[in-house]
Amino acid sequence: MIKHYPYQKLGHHDYNWLNARYHFSFSEYYNPERMGFGALRVINDDIIKAGAGFDTHPHKNMEIITYVRKGAITHRDSKGNSGRTEAGDVQVMSAGSGIYHSEFNLESEDTNLFQIWIYPKEESIEPRWDSRRFPKDKVNDSLTLMVSGFEEDQAEGVLYIHQDARIFGGTLEGGQTINHSLSSQAYLLVSEGKITLEGVNLNKGDGAEITELESIKIKALDDAEVVIIEVPFNKNTIN
Repeated sequence: MIKHYPYQKLGHHDYNWLNARYHFSFSEYYNPERMGFGALRVINDDIIKAGAGFDTHPHKNMEIITYVRKGAITHRDSKGNSGRTEAGDVQVMSAGSGIYHSEFNLESEDTNLFQIWIYPKEESIEPRWDSRRFPKDKVNDSLTLMVSGFEEDQAEGVLYIHQDARIFGGTLEGGQTINHSLSSQAYLLVSEGKITLEGVNLNKGDGAEITELESIKIKALDDAEVVIIEVPFNKNTIN
């Protein structure tokens, strides 16, 4: 089953320095029917103005993944980690027992990113942060595995999170079709371009919940970038 969530119907708030679209209830947007998707709690489609960002603030017991689509974001945290993550790359932060961090767009252009929160399978782990560059070339017949909580995936050089989840991404050439096997329910995001997902048309910024399917067919109607988040059916631990 596929449930389509068009970009224009997502939750929305413009803070002037931040223009945010919310796939699930967050901040100024509350919808009791959109409180998450299994272990997936947050997907925010953020446009952060040049020179602006999130001042130092705390997190606890959450896996926070940032996929940068345009521009770059600079991270600093209370554990001494710092780094700049640019378009096409990913950073992860396991908030665990508690961490303070800031995220700023220090570039001369607006930054566009997906911020993704996933409930962890363990409470109060040691906080950590990591980032990774991923290939920018168009995919051949499969998306790139970028993030995983499965031990067997670590040899592939993926970013680790404390949850039995996987995040894939990549760019398809216009007219290209790929089949993607699913290990659990999934949420698909269209970062750029237009696609059909099992015959359903999706545009840039759209999302789709995917359940009860073992695989999906994705066709790029033009050059298109997609992200797929596979998550357990239930959050395993905490509020």
